[in-house]
This record gives sequence, structure tokens and C-alpha cells, in this order.
Amino acid sequence: MHPDAPCYCLLDLFVIPTLNQQIPGPPAWLYSCSSPTGGRKKKETPSRIRDMAKSYDHLFKLLLIGDSGVGKTCLIIRFAEDNFSGTYISTIGIDFKIRTVEIEGKRIKLQVWDTAGQERFKTITTAYYRGAMGIILVYDITDDKSFENIQNWMKSIKENASAGVERLLLGNKCDMEAKRKVPRDRAEKLSKEHGIRFFETSAKSSLNVEEAFTTLARDILLKSSKKSGQSNKGPLDLKGLQKSSSKCALV
Repeated sequence: MHPDAPCYCLLDLFVIPTLNQQIPGPPAWLYSCSSPTGGRKKKETPSRIRDMAKSYDHLFKLLLIGDSGVGKTCLIIRFAEDNFSGTYISTIGIDFKIRTVEIEGKRIKLQVWDTAGQERFKTITTAYYRGAMGIILVYDITDDKSFENIQNWMKSIKENASAGVERLLLGNKCDMEAKRKVPRDRAEKLSKEHGIRFFETSAKSSLNVEEAFTTLARDILLKSSKKSGQSNKGPLDLKGLQKSSSKCALV
């Protein structure tokens, strides 16, 4: 390690810049580093290093919350890695995945945080509400209790998250229609009461997973752009997303 290289606390890696916050340049010791053989590498210019470090226009932190077992981890893995396994164990604490998408001509890096749904881990989860720009509330359509608890998760958002955070209601496991316990119209009613979007998804088949995450990211981008006076675009048109003939739906 270079003698001038600083040591960082793990939490320093998770600082989320605001939309218009200037990302600081790298330290001088990065501009010229020794090669493994002891020679000197060609110096990198500050602008080139910044370009390599910032390959996106915006960074959005998204948070998935909901009861244990509703499929939060499966949804994140499906979105970030396009993969699925039915053998995931319950998440302990916090984990996250990253995926960069293009929306409205902008490269958006999505830092998607997975949280423990068990009550005993709720104190860990609470600290991560702050700084989240979008929150997805997940329930299992085959588990009525997980849907009833959405109201408690809504209350938790109100108590801990930033005011005006974008929210989205998501009913997962809609590939298990024969075991459905939560009628779709019941979830639609709840989403309208809270003024938020609603999707039914299947992490197993990938149905509506991409659409749910990118729609939330688009809403965050449009809201942020309007706040900064950089956009006069109209409301999001979801017609292009309603392409599935499945009973799983979005509102």
C-alpha cells in the first residue's frame, strides 16, 4: 500500500451523494502508483480517474422491506443478476446488490438494499431507512399475514424514512395463483389509499420484476429533476409496461 494511502471505515463506502452533490476527486497518491515490479506507471490525469470512478449520472439507494419469507432476496437477485433459486435462507441483517440501468438517457446506478424482516433485526434495518430514495414494500400473495403487516411497514417508513420518499407496493409469488390468499383488488385498494404504485411480481418467472424496479427509479429521477428545475417532462406512461397476459398486474 502507498504510504500516503488513507484507511477507510467500512461505513465510508456507503455514503450516498445527493442528486447535485459534487463527488470529490481522488487523492493525489492515486495519480501515480508503483507497478508490481517496482517501476513507475504512467501518471493518470485527475479527469481520467474521475471518469473511471463515476460511470453513472445518478446513484439511487432503494430499500426492500416486508415480512421474512416474502421473497425480497429472490427479487433482488432476479433484478440484479437475472437468477433465481428457491433455497435462499432468511437474510440476517443487511445486504445489497448494484445494477446500473439507463432511464431518460441517464445512467442510473441502483444500490438495492435487502433487509431482515424479522422483528429482532428491525433495529438494524431502521438506520438504513435514512438516505433511501425509494422503498419497495413486499408481501406474499399466498400469505395474508404478510399483507396485513404492510400497514405496520408503512408506519415504520413514516417514522424513519425521509419525507417524500418514493414508495411502491409489490405482491410477490404471483406464479402461485392456486395458493393465493390476498385478492388483487384488495392490494389495489391499499395502494390507492396511500397514493403509490402497485405491482404483482414473480421472482421465479421474472414477471414484472424489471418493470417494478425501473418504474420506481424513473419516478425518483423525475421527482429529483423537477425539484432541481431540470425537467418539464410529463407523468410517466406505463402503457408500454403492461405487456403481460398473466393475471399478475400492475397499477
